[in-house]
Amino acid sequence: MDDPAGAQNYAAGRMGAFGWNTSEFRCLVILWNHESGWLTSADNPYSDAYGIPQSLPGSNMSSHGSDWLTNYRTQINWGLDYIKSRYGTPCGAYGFWQRNNWY
Repeated sequence: MDDPAGAQNYAAGRMGAFGWNTSEFRCLVILWNHESGWLTSADNPYSDAYGIPQSLPGSNMSSHGSDWLTNYRTQINWGLDYIKSRYGTPCGAYGFWQRNNWY
């Protein structure tokens, strides 16, 4: 079940575990508002991207839990790990997205 407010609250609570502050959370909100509207069921009709972070393919998120199709915690944990490993921070991911219209 989609719960954008719950998903955002959960993500806000995870930021400190990555060493990120509130300015990084603002970038994450903008990025994922655009990508999925914070909907666990967001499905890109033009690709296999799925979920809140728009994992491509969505099944990549299975590395963080078998409930990746429906659990915003699983999707967010995967998405934050992906951002950390590829861009360093949510603002880094958002900056890349601004230049390329994807991240």
